[in-house]
Amino acid sequence: MSATNTGVPLTKRDLTKGPEDCPVREVLDRVGDKWSVLVIVMLGQRTHRYSELHRAIDGISQRMLTLTLRALVRDGLVERTAHASVPPRVDYTLTRLGHTLLEPLTALDRWANDHRDDVRAARERHDRENG
Repeated sequence: MSATNTGVPLTKRDLTKGPEDCPVREVLDRVGDKWSVLVIVMLGQRTHRYSELHRAIDGISQRMLTLTLRALVRDGLVERTAHASVPPRVDYTLTRLGHTLLEPLTALDRWANDHRDDVRAARERHDRENG
């Protein structure tokens, strides 16, 4: 039985409660979507302008990028800096809190790359055996 940093064993915690009662669910709601992860990883490399992020993240719409950045700013993971220039320029950078997410996200990325073939093989076996 493993315990979290709260000392409460995972098997004893009620993970079905709402996000306000479960810190793991609350955080995963934010960083568990693919757009937030991609934005955080990109901003972990350096500060980016909105247009750079939009061009670099394949498949993200302007609306989804805007919503994702707003949520990350609200959660204190990203800082938004608007410059009074013509044309207007907005820069995004990770906050100190945002930088603390890079290590676990990098570990997840490494795990996914190391085990992608294993997961695919398991899916194929399952699909063959279960029709």
